[in-house]
Amino acid sequence: EAQLVESGGGLVQAGGSLRLSCAASGFAFDQYAIGWFRQAPGKERQGVSCISSSDGSTNYADSVKGRFTISRDNARNTVYLQMNSLKPEDTAVYYCATDQYYYCSGSQGYWGQGTQVTVSS
Repeated sequence: EAQLVESGGGLVQAGGSLRLSCAASGFAFDQYAIGWFRQAPGKERQGVSCISSSDGSTNYADSVKGRFTISRDNARNTVYLQMNSLKPEDTAVYYCATDQYYYCSGSQGYWGQGTQVTVSS
């Protein structure tokens, strides 16, 4: 059974840092790109970052570029999102999801349950 489980969310003051983890199981993790998404109350879900399986290339939303870093450890079937210099606007439920391909196509397959990130001012 394919499964993604996010962890690491919490409450942090503006300017602080959090590291989110996405632990995967039940599928060939190293063959899929993995993305992070977030959804704030009253807003649509938006893509945050993605990392490929083929060459490790990454992409980031403009709003987080320079502050967030995505990485993956295929040996541990885990993707991370290091979030630095957090802003109140980063407050959202963060989800990880597989892409349907080894590169970041933007078409998702499996989703995790989400983890709450709250940034206070």
